[in-house]
Amino acid sequence: MNFEGKSMKVLVTGVDGYIGAILGGYLMERGYEVTGFDTGYYRQGWLYPMGGPRPQVITKDLREVTAKDMEGFDAVCHLAELSNDPIGQQDPGLTHEINHGGSVRIAKAAKDAGVRRFVYTSSCSVYGSMPPNAEFVDESTPPQPLTAYAECKAKVERDVAPMADASFAPCFLRNATAYGASPRQRFDIVLNDLCGLAWTTKKIKLNSDGSAWRPLVHVLDICQAIELSLRAPHERISGQIFNVGSSDQNYRVIEIANAIKKVFTDCEIEVGQPTADNRSYRVSFDKITKVLPDYKCDWNAEKGARQMYEMFERIDLTEEVFRADPFTRLKMLMHHRKTGLLNDKLFWQYG
Repeated sequence: MNFEGKSMKVLVTGVDGYIGAILGGYLMERGYEVTGFDTGYYRQGWLYPMGGPRPQVITKDLREVTAKDMEGFDAVCHLAELSNDPIGQQDPGLTHEINHGGSVRIAKAAKDAGVRRFVYTSSCSVYGSMPPNAEFVDESTPPQPLTAYAECKAKVERDVAPMADASFAPCFLRNATAYGASPRQRFDIVLNDLCGLAWTTKKIKLNSDGSAWRPLVHVLDICQAIELSLRAPHERISGQIFNVGSSDQNYRVIEIANAIKKVFTDCEIEVGQPTADNRSYRVSFDKITKVLPDYKCDWNAEKGARQMYEMFERIDLTEEVFRADPFTRLKMLMHHRKTGLLNDKLFWQYG
């Protein structure tokens, strides 16, 4: 992979997270020179060993990053934030400090250091709920974030987009809900959680009536979108927002459960009651396939469930491991706080 006659040097923030653990090696295998950056909240949790190349990692909090940290890189892939709604709602002010303030800080530092490309992993959660009479939402639909996590994603897009110029190309990837196997596994996202329940309890238990819409995208299909954003022409992606996923992977939650049952055949589905959670949206993914025509999702929910089943079988997943702190982000942060490793602002404190 060449970038203006040389190998592209890429900094991946959040490299020890769920997506980052896959992305680092994915880019290295395609010829990128990759360095990782991570504060290390989830570093102690490996669900299974991982072969292949691994980048060296800078351990630092994103709130303390400077332009000097960014010097020498051609591109930054920014994944490092507090990673979901339950964490965000614990302390919305702190979430805004880290996810919004910290991410804008990284973008500014990157631009000041002469980094030419900035790929930000945003989220389809910015859509919140479907507008009245709309069949799908797309990149032109005004965001309606319903949580602190989603609000921060929308604010980062808003504040970083104006930084775009002839020498700095930010782009924003609104990922659908991720799924699939990673050595830094997450069991606090819908398909992965339901697969874990199916394996350990023989029940695919929904906490709702399953009617809400959720677009899904496999972690490897997210990596593909990031890599294509790195090598696309400047003018094609600069300042642009792309929904990342495929239109045929807009599922109702009950449809996700049914896809899992096709793989975990000895399980029962238990449907819950309607909830006050208003998040429900169907997303159009037409733009990314038009602007980045090489992009095509290789996975769907049933194939992803099969991958999870085979992985559980190989590692002999137990219920104790499935429910262990490192694989549910909120549990891990609460554990670090309880033991005094993290203070109330989520800075490390030792001794």
